[in-house]
Amino acid sequence: MTEQTIFTILLVIITADFALERVLSFLNLKSAKKPVPKELEGIYDEERYVQSQAYQQDVSRFSTFSATFSFAFLFLALYLGWFGLLDEWVRTFSPLDLVSPLIFFGVLYVISDLINIPFSLYRNFVIEAKYGFNKMTAKIFILDKIKGYILTIIFGGLLLGTLIYLVNAIGSNFWYYFWAVMTAFVLFANFFYTSLILPLFNKLTPMEDGELKSSIQSYCDQVKFPLQNIFIMDGSKRSSKGNAFFSGLGKRKKVVLFDTLVEKHTVEELTSVFAHEVGHFKKKHILFSTIFSIGLMGLMLFLFSRMAYSAEVSWAMGGQTSALHLNLLAFGILYTPISTLFGIIGNIISRKNEFEADAYAKETYEGEPLVTSLKKMSADHLTNLTPHPVYVFVHYSHPPLKERVSALES
Repeated sequence: MTEQTIFTILLVIITADFALERVLSFLNLKSAKKPVPKELEGIYDEERYVQSQAYQQDVSRFSTFSATFSFAFLFLALYLGWFGLLDEWVRTFSPLDLVSPLIFFGVLYVISDLINIPFSLYRNFVIEAKYGFNKMTAKIFILDKIKGYILTIIFGGLLLGTLIYLVNAIGSNFWYYFWAVMTAFVLFANFFYTSLILPLFNKLTPMEDGELKSSIQSYCDQVKFPLQNIFIMDGSKRSSKGNAFFSGLGKRKKVVLFDTLVEKHTVEELTSVFAHEVGHFKKKHILFSTIFSIGLMGLMLFLFSRMAYSAEVSWAMGGQTSALHLNLLAFGILYTPISTLFGIIGNIISRKNEFEADAYAKETYEGEPLVTSLKKMSADHLTNLTPHPVYVFVHYSHPPLKERVSALES
């Protein structure tokens, strides 16, 4: 393809993606104004339901504004050749093939983060605070940023540096080797995320002896699940919203409950939530999702290898010469339709997994406490009880509450 054709495709893709998201957001916000479904009556009183709709409107309007700003900035950057200008500037003091891409993406990361900071501040300290969700202090926000920068420099720099080296040293078959590197990284992250990374941001405390642990221990004995690593996380330092998740593989698997979840739910409800997380393990959902992500990564790297050395792609990005970093940035845009497609497929699988984990909790413990817990969490989070089906199809990794409750009560 010619430089002009690639340039046109880039603009069409970012415009189409922006337009699609705006249509989906509009449909979902409109759907949120529907009355509470009969199956979910009692979750909200009238005042709380009005508040939940106001929250959905505020979040949607803010998302539209921030997305419009990001789209306009990216469109102008492509149309006016800003990425090519940045490449020229970097080359004036860093002509080395290995160093230039690192500086290029480092500058882009800093610019992007500086642009996003005001949006992040407004989302957390205005919208989330307005509805009583935000518990984050300015100190925590700043420390999170600093830690995020350090982790990005360490892991992002190492992975990007490895990719650049392999592209320059091996040629078009680099993707085999980098796929192996990324597979090792994904496995490392799965094994050690809750041991090494998460504690940098949150405190994990082993669950203390008591009624809750006894209930969970009894359940674990019943389903033959080794209760070695169950932790309470101090999620309340950032938000009042509660959650739970399963992380890790093999002996390093962990179940984590937010302290906000523990505070607001009964022992039976928390045990049912724990049973749901065990269901993910028993059904091998974590293993499957890891394999799926590794396979998808291999496809992405193979496709990138087909255009990593294309001068036309670099020219379409505004460059004066072929540049790996310009081609990598262009690939991120060109890959958007494929990413969206596999995102939808991944969400379909994820929703199926959630139904299976719910069913496992019902079969091995009880369904009613899980229903009550899901309703409480939805009310606490001011969840949209009537999301638009198309929005759910594209974006929801979990089934809507109405569908989960219907499945559990059937």
